[in-house]
Amino acid sequence: MGGVSSNKKKDKTEFKDYVSWFEIPAIDFQQAVNFYNHIFGIKMIQNVTEENAMAFFPVKKGIGGAVISGPGSVPSDIGPLIYLNGGKDLSNVLDKVEDAGGRIVMPKTLISEEAGYFAIFIDSQGNKLALHSKN
Repeated sequence: MGGVSSNKKKDKTEFKDYVSWFEIPAIDFQQAVNFYNHIFGIKMIQNVTEENAMAFFPVKKGIGGAVISGPGSVPSDIGPLIYLNGGKDLSNVLDKVEDAGGRIVMPKTLISEEAGYFAIFIDSQGNKLALHSKN
């Protein structure tokens, strides 16, 4: 009576990725879009409505995200830290941060030979983000 069944199935939920989408808030939307276009050498597709504005990072597969401006989109240098892909060598992206109106908080730093490198920066809107690369 009232015992725990040993036939209970265990939760085997497994995730390929723990991030499925990210949004980087902006007050000055166009300045933020220009910042990310510059440091990554990309052209973000924009969707602007009366309510908000979004610019999408171009991805063919994998995790996508956007710069977003509108109600509730408040840039911050506190809270969760998003690591953006720095490509083969994050220096190629990091070297453009200050030129685009951002600020480097932590330069390219070795995590370990296996894990690679990271760097932290503040974008043109005041958001704190990181870059990661194997080299």
